[in-house]
Amino acid sequence: MKKVDHVAVAVNSLDEALPFWEGALGLKCFAIETVEEQGVRVAKLDAGNTHIELLEPLSPDTPVGKFLAQRGQGLHHICFAVDDIEQELEFIKTTPTRLIDQTPKIGAGGAKIAFVHPKSTGGVLMELSEPAADQH
Repeated sequence: MKKVDHVAVAVNSLDEALPFWEGALGLKCFAIETVEEQGVRVAKLDAGNTHIELLEPLSPDTPVGKFLAQRGQGLHHICFAVDDIEQELEFIKTTPTRLIDQTPKIGAGGAKIAFVHPKSTGGVLMELSEPAADQH
């Protein structure tokens, strides 16, 4: 693990959430994108040495939509940057850690991502992220 890449917060609406994060906290939104494969619209905010991702579900039946229905808005996951996600996943598979994703998927910014189940991490959903080749 290289560093905390981002902290993700599930929100009902980016339009409603951004004024607080940008206005009250003074963070700058530097990208908004739709990630169909993950079923979310993502706003990325610069928070100095890391960033905050606000996650708005594309529909109620997406993972983030279900999260919001069960828990409401709030902390969704913590993401750690890795150099080689396949290598990290192979190592994790040698431990008693439960993975949600056995192989990487494509996330925001074209990054390769995989999630570790919160039952193995003390209740925190953890994401691993390898930046897209053009983002290194």
